[in-house]
Amino acid sequence: MAKVLVTGGAGFIGSHVVDGYLREGWDVTVVDNLSKGKKEYINPGANFYQMDILDNKLKQIFKKERFDLVNHHAAQVEVRLSTENPQLDTKINILGTLNLLNICREYKVKNFIFISSGGAIYGDPFSLPVKETHPKAPLSPYGINKYTAELYLFFYKKAFGINYLSLRYANVYGPRQDPCGEAGVVAIFSGKMLRGDVPTIFGDGKQTRDYIFVGDVVDANIKATRKIEKLNFEKISSPDDLAYNIGTGKEESVNEIYTMLSRLTKFDKPPVYTDPRKGEVRRISLDPTKAREKLNWQAQLPLLQGLRKTVDFINNLS
Repeated sequence: MAKVLVTGGAGFIGSHVVDGYLREGWDVTVVDNLSKGKKEYINPGANFYQMDILDNKLKQIFKKERFDLVNHHAAQVEVRLSTENPQLDTKINILGTLNLLNICREYKVKNFIFISSGGAIYGDPFSLPVKETHPKAPLSPYGINKYTAELYLFFYKKAFGINYLSLRYANVYGPRQDPCGEAGVVAIFSGKMLRGDVPTIFGDGKQTRDYIFVGDVVDANIKATRKIEKLNFEKISSPDDLAYNIGTGKEESVNEIYTMLSRLTKFDKPPVYTDPRKGEVRRISLDPTKAREKLNWQAQLPLLQGLRKTVDFINNLS
C-alpha cells in the first residue's frame, strides 16, 4: 500500500483530500498543528501527528513512515494577514515548504504535490481566464511566497530529482470551511446570514473570483497523484510546465455570491460596504484547459448546488 503524508490534513481542504486518498486505498498520515484545522475533521482511518511543518521532530515521522508522496496543504492562507505580517507568511509558506523538501531529500521521498494559488500569483491579469503561462505579478506577500515556493520546487526537481506538481487553486469553498474565519467569503457570508447578521463586503462587490467546490478539488488531487508517476520530467523547462490551474474558468462577483446566498438562506438585508482590502486582485478566473487535457480533470458541480451544500453544512453546525 502506497503511503502519503498530507500536511494541513485537519484543515478545510486538506481533510477532504485525506478522505479522498483513503477512498483510493492509500495509507494516509496527517501532520497538522491545529492552529486552523480541527481534530474532528481528521478521518479516523488516517494516522495523525499534531506538529508544525517547521518542527525538527518532523524527520522522525519521515523516518518511521517512509512516505511515497507528500501532499502539502499546510499554509498561511490569509491575504490580509500576509500584508500585515509578511515575515510570518514567509516563515510558514517558504521556510515550512523548504523544511519539507529538505526532509524529502534526506529520506528519498520522490513525489511532492504542492498547493499553490491561482487566485494570488498572477496579480491583476491582462486576459481572462488566465493560463498557467501568464506573467506572474502577485499583489500580496501570500501570492509572492506561493510562487516563490514553486520556484524552489523547480530547483529541487532539477538539483535533487524530487518530482512535483503544483495545483494552483481558484477560490475553494464547501463544507468544513470556517464561517468565522478571515478568509472564505462563501462560508463567512453564509454563517452571518444564518445568524441574522449583515455581512460586510470589502470594496464595491464587483470584484470577481473563480469559485471551485472542494469535492472537485479533491478529484484534482487524486488525478494529479496518478499523473505524477507517469510524467516525463526530462522535458520540463519552467515551473509553469508542472503547474495546473484548478478552477472553473468562470468569473462570479462578490455581489452575485451575496445574492445567491441570500436566496438560499432567506436573508433579506443588503450588505454593508467598506474599504477594499490591500493586496487583493480585482478580477480573476483560471483557465482549466491544461488540467482537462493533461490530468483528465474538470470541475463538475454547478455553483448553486455547491453553495447549497455549503449552506446546509453551516446550518447544521448551529
